[in-house]
Amino acid sequence: MNVSLTKELEKFVSRKVESGRYTSASEVVREALRLLEGQEKAQAEERKSFNAELKSRLAALDRGEHITGAESRRRMAALSRERRKLSA
Repeated sequence: MNVSLTKELEKFVSRKVESGRYTSASEVVREALRLLEGQEKAQAEERKSFNAELKSRLAALDRGEHITGAESRRRMAALSRERRKLSA
């Protein structure tokens, strides 16, 4: 497999090899791809978790489990007062 890099990325890879941490450009690219794969897996898990939470909350709304806007504002004001007490 051949990979074309921009001049900037070529310089970046060269600096990594010159640093002594990597023995070849291929090693740098493999590490970068492993990091990208890990990042994509983490993002997929975050999306999965978000979607599960959203599904749960929508189901609660469907069951009629909700609070009024006034109650929400009251709770937010109470939390704000508590935070101000903690930071004082």
